[in-house]
Amino acid sequence: MTFVERIKRVSKRIVGAPETSPPVVSSVDYIKSLSRDPKAEVIDYFVQLFPFLQWIGRYNLGWLTGDLIAGITVGLVLVPQSMSYAQIATLDAQYGLYSSFVGVFVYAFFATSKDVSIGPVAVMSLETATIISHVTSQYGNEWSHQQIATTVAFMAGFIVLGIGLLRLGWLVEFIPAPAVSGFMTGSALNIATGQLPQLFGTQNLFDTRAATYRVLINTLKYLPSSTLDAAWGVPALAFLYFIRWGLQRLADRHPRFRRAAFFLTNLRNGFVVIILTLAAWLYCRTRVSKSGKYPISILLTVPRGFQNVGQPVIDRKLLSALAGELPVATIILLLEHIAISKSFGRVNGYKINPNQELIAIGVTNTVGSCFNAYPSTGSFSRSALKAKSGVRTPAAGWFTGVVVIVALYGLTDAFFWIPKAGLSAVIIHAVMDLVAKPAQVYTFWRVSPLEFIIWAAAVLVTVLGGLENGIYTAICCSAALLLVRIARPRGHFLGRVTVRADGTSSQNGKEGENLVREVWVPLDREGHVMNPTLKVEAPPPGIIIYRFEESFTYPNSSRINQMIVDHAKELTRRGRDMSGVKASDRPWNDPGPRPGQPDPAVLDASKPILHAVVLDFSAVSQIDTTAVQNLVDLRSELERWADAQVEFHFAGILSPWIRRALIAGGFGVGKPGRSLPVEIAPVVPPQEDAQWGPGDEFPARQGAPSRRQDEEALSPRESLGDEKPAQSANSSTTDFEAPIVSTLTPYFHFDLSTAVRSAEEHKFFPDLQVEGEQK
Repeated sequence: MTFVERIKRVSKRIVGAPETSPPVVSSVDYIKSLSRDPKAEVIDYFVQLFPFLQWIGRYNLGWLTGDLIAGITVGLVLVPQSMSYAQIATLDAQYGLYSSFVGVFVYAFFATSKDVSIGPVAVMSLETATIISHVTSQYGNEWSHQQIATTVAFMAGFIVLGIGLLRLGWLVEFIPAPAVSGFMTGSALNIATGQLPQLFGTQNLFDTRAATYRVLINTLKYLPSSTLDAAWGVPALAFLYFIRWGLQRLADRHPRFRRAAFFLTNLRNGFVVIILTLAAWLYCRTRVSKSGKYPISILLTVPRGFQNVGQPVIDRKLLSALAGELPVATIILLLEHIAISKSFGRVNGYKINPNQELIAIGVTNTVGSCFNAYPSTGSFSRSALKAKSGVRTPAAGWFTGVVVIVALYGLTDAFFWIPKAGLSAVIIHAVMDLVAKPAQVYTFWRVSPLEFIIWAAAVLVTVLGGLENGIYTAICCSAALLLVRIARPRGHFLGRVTVRADGTSSQNGKEGENLVREVWVPLDREGHVMNPTLKVEAPPPGIIIYRFEESFTYPNSSRINQMIVDHAKELTRRGRDMSGVKASDRPWNDPGPRPGQPDPAVLDASKPILHAVVLDFSAVSQIDTTAVQNLVDLRSELERWADAQVEFHFAGILSPWIRRALIAGGFGVGKPGRSLPVEIAPVVPPQEDAQWGPGDEFPARQGAPSRRQDEEALSPRESLGDEKPAQSANSSTTDFEAPIVSTLTPYFHFDLSTAVRSAEEHKFFPDLQVEGEQK
């Protein structure tokens, strides 16, 4: 084919191409993508509500052995812990046992995690106590502590159950791990500090529900007034830490005893409580006063069995009183559980279903209200024990429930003599494991300093202002960080580096045999992991290349618009010579230089005129109307600056909906910006005969075909007479002309290199018009 024949081929395509609307995804396609098989998905939805059906039919002896050991081990830890946590919640000990039984037993039917142990936890117990204190301070003793706690469990469980059924578990993902860690650390410090007065027996000398720093100050102030309770509490706390330290050293020195040391370490709470109970019985049984008081604070009567179980009494007035407290309780309930279940699923090699986990704790707390239980969620310490004990399935919770029942019916007489100071020691020892370790905090700083600030803020506010302010601070700071990252995304103007097959760059511009490709890297390399001596070539004259690193939406579109405009005005000159224009004829926002000062147009004469903008959309997953409108504004402003049409090329568009949105804004098809409307969604509706850009189901009036469609069909070498071109100029089309990107949208390119080459090649046909006059 001769050169003249090739030119005729291009001209024929330009003049005679049919007026066909670019293909775009339709709204019908979106509706179809929501559900491919609605019937199967409905059936799958209901099957997923009961995960135990997937494994119960294949239950075997090996699983039974692991579950039995893990269940009993957790049960032996859960019994003393649940009574201790009930103490934090200002409830009688039996309500902690009721909550434990319901939690471990019901959760097994709905769980997608084999490791998590549901039941009373320190943070939720503290929040329950806070809610009880708030209600009683306003309404007096109109409702009992137990009724308030049970109502909170019912309502919070019902809300979480609804979130799970509606599949809204993804909302939890908006709170990052450092925020959760900060809140948990602050809560643990609050709980540990709040237990110090009872550890020393000074709880009746000052307000133990005051701010944490006040409780700590008063504890030190009244330390000389400590009672005999300290003789049980302080040695118990020291002994708990000594057992853990000693058994850990034994396991390190003698690995053969590692498994035995593990079980002994995790049973230390029960062992210490037994020793303290025996000591309290020996000391107090003969030292009771005439009024029935004992020399130390002991647990006293714990009702045998489920004597206090009954239908929950839900009072409307109480619901109104709890309205402001339920959000915090609900957030703690689901946040702690999801964080724990995800952590153990990640460590032990399985994936949990967050929505199903919310359903599980929702059902657990709703059913628990029928047992007069107070709010329960996942426990980190007991879940870790359960995992390390060799649990195989969620059925281990049933064996834990049996242990709790045995304790309720067979050990309540012994519970009478448990010293409260010993339970405080158990609480302090347990919650201090929730405090973030220095290495973990340092990791937050190394990964993201801003998230470290969120962690620190959550800790300080929780300690100084309480749980409610702490959780709201963690959420608000996380939301603010997310909005800042969306509104001020990272993006880069790119330059070119030539890369050889051996991984080195070509600095001299000579193309050797091992030259394989060109890569595009940021022009501003400050902070980037690249060789500082590497020379980055600027883009071809008159071309700007910008890479997005975030979705292009309404919070960030105006800023990105302004960045590109400022960059264009810095590197290119105005297309129209304004030196001869009178000051009175210039617009008010561009009055020109002051009298006697040089005209910038003369100084910028060496700069090229802008003719193309290449946008790398490979990292853009979302775009909206505001962003498209800002692109339209950007095109208009740059064309006024260049006084000519500025081509907009797009590379790496992966979403059909982004393609559809850009086409709706008049991009990709080769129409000049001046022929398109200036508003995508105008406040004032346009006239009926107003021209609109290309649509989807209803295409607008089509002008002459774009020259890009024909220029990219032939490479510059082919158009200039090269008989054996390697491929077409648009690498989005293969050698046998099977297009990857539609030829009706010639300004959309498969990759960045193609887009830049296409922007350069406009000079081969500078006199071809896109629409109107055809040459």
